[in-house]
Amino acid sequence: MPKRTIEDVDLRDRRVFVRVDFNVPVGRDGEVSEDARIRAALPTLRHARTRGARAMIVASHFGRPKSGPEAKLSLAPVARRLGALLGEAVPLALDCVGPAVEAQAGALPPGGMLLLENLRFHAGEEANDPAFARALARLGDVYVDDAFGAAHRAHASTEGITRHLRPAVAGLLMKQELAALARIFDAPARPLVAILGGAKVSEKLALIESLLVRVDRLLIGGGMAFTFLRAQGHEVGRSLLEVNLVETARRLLDQARARRVDLCLPVDTVVAGSPDAAEGRVVESGAIPADLMGLDIGPATVQLFTDAFRGSQTIVWNGPMGVFERAPFAAGTLGLARAVADAPGLSVVGGGDTVAAVQAAGVADRIGYLSTGGGAFLEYLEGRTLPGVAALDDA
Repeated sequence: MPKRTIEDVDLRDRRVFVRVDFNVPVGRDGEVSEDARIRAALPTLRHARTRGARAMIVASHFGRPKSGPEAKLSLAPVARRLGALLGEAVPLALDCVGPAVEAQAGALPPGGMLLLENLRFHAGEEANDPAFARALARLGDVYVDDAFGAAHRAHASTEGITRHLRPAVAGLLMKQELAALARIFDAPARPLVAILGGAKVSEKLALIESLLVRVDRLLIGGGMAFTFLRAQGHEVGRSLLEVNLVETARRLLDQARARRVDLCLPVDTVVAGSPDAAEGRVVESGAIPADLMGLDIGPATVQLFTDAFRGSQTIVWNGPMGVFERAPFAAGTLGLARAVADAPGLSVVGGGDTVAAVQAAGVADRIGYLSTGGGAFLEYLEGRTLPGVAALDDA
């Protein structure tokens, strides 16, 4: 680990400020509908308690408030679910800074826990305002960042607070994330295979360029594949296409050949008139009818990609292969998820939609590592510095 962790710090009788990522979905009934991110933070919270922490002050963002507090974006449902998972009531502060919150934190019993209200109710959070960061820092004696999913943002609770509160260390989840990602790129077991899906080349251009100098094979599916197929001279019908990036895609294909990276594109595609169609049909990827659009990879592509895993020692996957939320166009993504789970070596899957696909396929327990980070996962793969990680104490 390049950074100090919570395991390296004496926590006895100290207030531990823990930045977590509890930005979880809440259903129409007002209750948390999927709690994986909350569960992922429990080891760090339990560790702090068993190491004698005087109190745990837990902070998170939730959604995107437009201007100040919004009742629908309160962390109250999260407090209830966190309490249920811990088997105890977890109080929710009325705010995340200020004298009243400081008094509430100071009144906690030994080993007590307080969940602060949504950090983004204050504009100072995303603006990384120094005064807001100092106000947060007053709540703790030790700073622990366990929010890898927010590590790519230089916000007050992820970067600014570390200028006022030390030691500043990684939580156990952050430690796991960084260790898993380091295994991909610092010294990966080879062959290293990367799978990219999702909608647009423009959203992952930097990532593709980064991967081409790191991987042995690159498999591209999803909507972004059609820009590459057009670059090869194929007709793509009404499929998602970024015309202004066709030449860029052609350059990337040339770059892959020059670097001897095996870049694979779909050889067959499930097409229909729209994502709302009741069913689709399989056609060759180079002959998509003019009035139809590609919405999933076909069975021959699933087999082609599966064959590319043979002998692989490391696989990293980000982005679904199609509109997998719709049953007629889910088979490709779900089939690929099962193939990744069956593949040898280490598999690392990141991004909300990709993790959801692995879970829908019922193979999450056979993936080497599921990353909780979305944007942070992508920016790490692009080779960018993550402010929330850089701000922590070096080991």
